[in-house]
Amino acid sequence: MLTLKLITEQTDRVIKGLNKKHFQGAEEAIQKVIAMDAERRAAQAALDQKLAASNQAAKEIGALMKAGKKDEAEAAKAQVAALKSECKELEDKKTRMQTEMDAFLCTIPNIPYDEVPEGSSAADNLVVKLNDKMPCELPANPKPHWEIAKDLNLIDFDLGVKITGAGFPVYRGLGARLQRALINFFLDQARAAGYEEIMPPTVVNQASGYGTGQLPDKEGQMYHCEVDDLYLIPTAEVPVTNIYRDVILNEKELPVKNTAYTQCFRREAGSYGKDVRGLNRLHEFSKIEIVRIDTPEHSAESHKEMLEHVEGLVQKLGLPYRILRLCGGDMSFTSSVCYDFEVYSEAQKRWLEVSSVSNFDTYQANRLHCRFRRTDSKKIELCHTLNGSALALPRIVAAILEDYQQADGSVKVPDVLVPYMGCEYIR
Repeated sequence: MLTLKLITEQTDRVIKGLNKKHFQGAEEAIQKVIAMDAERRAAQAALDQKLAASNQAAKEIGALMKAGKKDEAEAAKAQVAALKSECKELEDKKTRMQTEMDAFLCTIPNIPYDEVPEGSSAADNLVVKLNDKMPCELPANPKPHWEIAKDLNLIDFDLGVKITGAGFPVYRGLGARLQRALINFFLDQARAAGYEEIMPPTVVNQASGYGTGQLPDKEGQMYHCEVDDLYLIPTAEVPVTNIYRDVILNEKELPVKNTAYTQCFRREAGSYGKDVRGLNRLHEFSKIEIVRIDTPEHSAESHKEMLEHVEGLVQKLGLPYRILRLCGGDMSFTSSVCYDFEVYSEAQKRWLEVSSVSNFDTYQANRLHCRFRRTDSKKIELCHTLNGSALALPRIVAAILEDYQQADGSVKVPDVLVPYMGCEYIR
């Protein structure tokens, strides 16, 4: 969440940023936070004053008793008792105000960086790079991936419906091997880039969901295990970033670089039509995530390195792609700046999102209490957190099947995956 220091010292910038994100009632919300903080501070000041008076009165009791001033000592005791009661009320008020303010702050999104373009929807996103070269010469009438998957017995969507429901496909034979090949390739590339591999749980508690901003904003999109009050993760970002919840790192340890392969679960409520056909939008899917924890002054460089890493993966797969800088209105609740990677499907005549790479500034770290200690001054500050998909598998699989399809019905395996697949063609 936004820090009080940022809100009180850069109020105009915060309001302007929230307006860029199209957050309704930005000025009113920020003024409410300032008013709540003022009331909390007033309660704290009154509490400090009462505590000082109580301590002073308590010190006088002994002296009065020694001087034989029993009545005055009893009066002092009564005063201390009254002050303690008032202190308890003020302490309760201060705690209540802090809790209410924190809860309200959680309803306010992060503010975007200056380079984030203005705009209200995906149509306003800025294309910053385009590579539309196709890896193969396609047949005259290229098939969509769901037809290829059926013809080659790679993915059984109907069986997934039988076992679980729509959005839970079953991968078979070479389809399953292609999944595993991509997972291993992406993890190998991440490790080569200096990322430590993590194998985290795929269910998390409320504190973890709160720490990375999925709760209370996105609970409707998460699968909830109500009996145990646990949530299936929508991305490995949640458990991996929460490794550093309530942790103080040393500056020399940064940047922390982690990667993780997990299954991810999203309800995707309200999705319909062509956007959910085949692998386009699933309730359960595989994804490799990269996460960084860094200092404020180096996080922009970390973000750049992460973007280069993801771009390198798409380039090595030989897929046509474009990179978009998201506008304020299309960014996530928690991000300060975000770039999306999309690969092109010639069969579907559309771009498919395969990665979002975001810098969250101190927004997540403030919720997580993720901090670091400066080497020189020993000062403790909030970290910056960053993450990105490297990569999400469903639409990568879709793009490979569609963009590498051959006239004889087979699919050519991208060169970098041949060692993992053990074959050059899927037939």
